Amino acid sequence: MIVNKPLVLTYLYLLIYILLSSGVILYNKWVLSPKYFDFPFPITLTMIHMGFSGAVAFFLIRVFKVVSPVKMTLEIYITCVVPISAFFAASLWFGNTAYLYISVAFIQMLKALMPVATFIMAVMCGTDKARCDVFLNMLLVSVGVVISSYGEIHFNVVGTLYQVTGIFAEALRLVLTQVLLQKKGLTLNPITSLYYIAPCSFVFLCAPWYVLEKPGMEVSQIQFNFWIFFSNALCALALNFSIFLVIGRTGAVTIRVAGVLKDWILIALSTIIFPESTITGLNIIGYAIALCGVVMYNYLKVKDVRASQVPENISDRIAKDWKLEKKSSDTFTPNNSSDNNGGGSGGNISSSDMNVDEEAPLIPSSRLSHFGRTQLSK
Repeated sequence: MIVNKPLVLTYLYLLIYILLSSGVILYNKWVLSPKYFDFPFPITLTMIHMGFSGAVAFFLIRVFKVVSPVKMTLEIYITCVVPISAFFAASLWFGNTAYLYISVAFIQMLKALMPVATFIMAVMCGTDKARCDVFLNMLLVSVGVVISSYGEIHFNVVGTLYQVTGIFAEALRLVLTQVLLQKKGLTLNPITSLYYIAPCSFVFLCAPWYVLEKPGMEVSQIQFNFWIFFSNALCALALNFSIFLVIGRTGAVTIRVAGVLKDWILIALSTIIFPESTITGLNIIGYAIALCGVVMYNYLKVKDVRASQVPENISDRIAKDWKLEKKSSDTFTPNNSSDNNGGGSGGNISSSDMNVDEEAPLIPSSRLSHFGRTQLSK
């Protein structure tokens, strides 16, 4: 029996991605929940992740020279990186705080609203047009989420507002990434994204941390276990790279399908690991309706992209084949720019072809939308 090694490796990467993504979400819930590790300081946890990720990226770029930094000017940094980092920090802050109030399963169901939020922000920013068919899909998603929320036994208004606010902050970050960075021709791989955005997000989180969490940390008995926080931050960082590897070998569509599978696995696991996370039939029905809307929306976007691709005429095709034949006969010279972007197939992926995961939002988003939000250090 002949084993297809590339296919096996691809499935292995997908498995690692699903395990890491699910593991990071459950790990964060366990750390933050008062019923378990009892570290109810989500901003502090996020700052630990940002500091760790920024430090790792600095060493990879400046010390070990794994990749080269992009040509970042002060004007691009102020007008692009700073606002993107601000909304990134906000999405992490609100998303992580939701863990204190609502269950992991219900949070995953609320994340079905991500395409709705992204579509609304894209229309407001002028990167997408309001269409009747897309609006009906978004309405279907919203109805499904409302039904799922109605069926939630432990519904909490505060936690729901935190999560929805975080979703819209992340949606605005995704649109800003497309509007600001992509229009300037700047493509960031996971390492360079961490290098530029993580430290800036850390700075933005300092103000709310000083006002909201510092006073509470001074008077409470804090459990600080170095290995728990180190392993938690390491898992979040590894998730970023696993997504990059998966997209490099498969594509954004495949990782979206894997993301749906991961969501269902995560909902099931959360009810086992956290017994208080009870799922009702109405939860499942609402979430299934919402997912149907999301799938239809992504199908429309894929159709739009294919329709926008003009078929090549015969003369263009002949000219292209001639150029490829001529190029193949030339002496091969390594492409330094490809190596600098991370090497391999993953290094040349444009940000428009990338997806975003709930725990790794530094990975650029796909213009075909996605099934759920995610955060690097949720």
